[in-house]
Amino acid sequence: MPMKIEVLFPELCNLFGDLFNVKYLQACLPQAQRIDTPLTGEPLFLKEAPSLIYMGPMSERSQEKVIAQLRPCQDRLEELIANGTAFLLTGNAMEVLGDWIENEDGSRIQGLGLLPVTAKRDMMHRHNSVFLGQWQGEEVIGFKSQFTMAQPGGEAQGLFQVKKGVGLNKSCGFEGLRRGNLFATYVLGPVLVLNPGFAKSVLEAMGAGEAELAYGEAAREAYRQRVRDFHEKLM
Repeated sequence: MPMKIEVLFPELCNLFGDLFNVKYLQACLPQAQRIDTPLTGEPLFLKEAPSLIYMGPMSERSQEKVIAQLRPCQDRLEELIANGTAFLLTGNAMEVLGDWIENEDGSRIQGLGLLPVTAKRDMMHRHNSVFLGQWQGEEVIGFKSQFTMAQPGGEAQGLFQVKKGVGLNKSCGFEGLRRGNLFATYVLGPVLVLNPGFAKSVLEAMGAGEAELAYGEAAREAYRQRVRDFHEKLM
């Protein structure tokens, strides 16, 4: 049975070029089938468990549409997460699965409640920064561009340890969230293209740990050069 990568709402969740995360996985897994689910379509995950469910960054207005579309699927998403299906959420896609998003006026948009995190918007001040973190003994690099800062709940498990830059908020020691095989991060880049070690971990979560990384040594050499560049900028 071929591996399947479900991309949720690519017509909306496509900012910052982050769909190249999926294109890189397709290059690593040329036999995998990619299924793009539009906002008006029925998600594949309602009928079966894909090898990976991906959702990328979107506008703030699109977040509300996506939450409304996924709310009837809340129980099924919880079941998939609990059973170990791999998820990759990048940019503000994490907030959709969180508890709520708070607007500047104090009003709240209720999320799906599947991740222990809340977010607060500040639409007059976009946060842009370079990020350097740690993942399973390797450094992780990327960029952040967002109108929100997030507050994790007490039971939250961080994804990347912060070395330089900003975590979920300016006082948080970790960036992103992990829940089983669900990986959620604000780090852009795209994060899989920039970080072959983390990309390998996502492949392992998909059940494809034996797969070779696309572009192999070239990808790793580019990573090593970027790490050197980040150290020069940040240290």
